[in-house]
Amino acid sequence: MSEAGLAAMDWGRLGEGSFWLALTIAFYVAARRLQQVLGGTPLANTVLVAAIPLMAILYWFGIPVSEYQRGGWLLLWVLGPATVALAVPLYLNFAHVRVALWPMCAALLVGPAVAVISGLILAEAMGARIETIRSLAPKTVTTPIAMGIAREIGGIPELTAAFVIFTGIIGAVFGAALFNAIGMRDARTRGFAMGVISGGIGTARAFQESFLAGTFSGVGMTLSGILTAIVLPLVWLAFF
Repeated sequence: MSEAGLAAMDWGRLGEGSFWLALTIAFYVAARRLQQVLGGTPLANTVLVAAIPLMAILYWFGIPVSEYQRGGWLLLWVLGPATVALAVPLYLNFAHVRVALWPMCAALLVGPAVAVISGLILAEAMGARIETIRSLAPKTVTTPIAMGIAREIGGIPELTAAFVIFTGIIGAVFGAALFNAIGMRDARTRGFAMGVISGGIGTARAFQESFLAGTFSGVGMTLSGILTAIVLPLVWLAFF
């Protein structure tokens, strides 16, 4: 990490929130163990299982999210380097990715657009406020990018993060079952679809299926994030 990157990190804030960071890691480790005991079932998604007791503690004791974020912010920060690290499986499977490049480009013209439009229609139908609609629009993009998009179009980044996590969990839990139900067996297709729809959490689930599926999920997540970050703010500012 560069000196500038180290300087940008609020280590004092991290020290104050070290309890919450340690507790989050402990719950995640326990969630992983539980999923292993249950045979790796996606229904025991580690993010979901770890989040439930954390949310219960915050709610029960009336602890504001800002207090938790004194330590939890570091976990959000590392999402950036983790996303960059997906270049490693891409390099190792580049031959497979190159062969499927044009089909992936075609899918990118449809997938992110459907994800954004469907969310907007649903939110509008339920009478959501404009701030909520703006926060929901980038829900299928990985968290760091989605929060930046929400900020650009007038949404609430923290609310967007919640939508992204919820969307990712739904995809990770039910995505494989849906793919099996419609007869989608190709690891490349399954992975790419998971990355476009469910972001980082879906990509983690794809890697559990196979290294190839995880690679294509990372590609889908990255390309969808870049495309959405470029197009969505321009379209939103022009027409909304």
